[in-house]
Amino acid sequence: MDFYQFAEYIVLNYGYFGIFLIAFTEAVIQPILPDIFIIGASAFGLDSVTCALVASFGSLTGGYTGYFLGKKLGTNVFLKIFKEKYFIKGKAFFEKFGVWDVAIAGFTPIPYKVFAWLAGIFKMNLVSFGAGTLLGRIPRFLLVAYFGYSLGLLFGLHTP
Repeated sequence: MDFYQFAEYIVLNYGYFGIFLIAFTEAVIQPILPDIFIIGASAFGLDSVTCALVASFGSLTGGYTGYFLGKKLGTNVFLKIFKEKYFIKGKAFFEKFGVWDVAIAGFTPIPYKVFAWLAGIFKMNLVSFGAGTLLGRIPRFLLVAYFGYSLGLLFGLHTP
């Protein structure tokens, strides 16, 4: 089964729940971005706005999971790998730019999960972390879903 078939299988068999699971797990640890599944779901006729919002919520809850894992497990690991001065600099950076760090990571291909873990390690404000996540993820996933919807129309996979 190639990746296209896998994406189609997830979308057709699991729908919105499949999108949620992919977005959740990507935000914690796994490397497959939810974008391809959002594109596929929107192209095959699932509501594109719902796809984007479900993926955003899945990413937010997965991000909170990564945040709490970072908060509980990450500090000791970070300090074993990096010098304490980098911990201090990272914490100051997250305190100053945290919302924007997370938003940029959420909107771009920068690994969002890394920022979720770092936000927990540096004990970023939880509400700010959630705001940054939604600020980055909702617009990204809406654009991706619209792209998928447009592909579906172009190739006759669904009707407007």
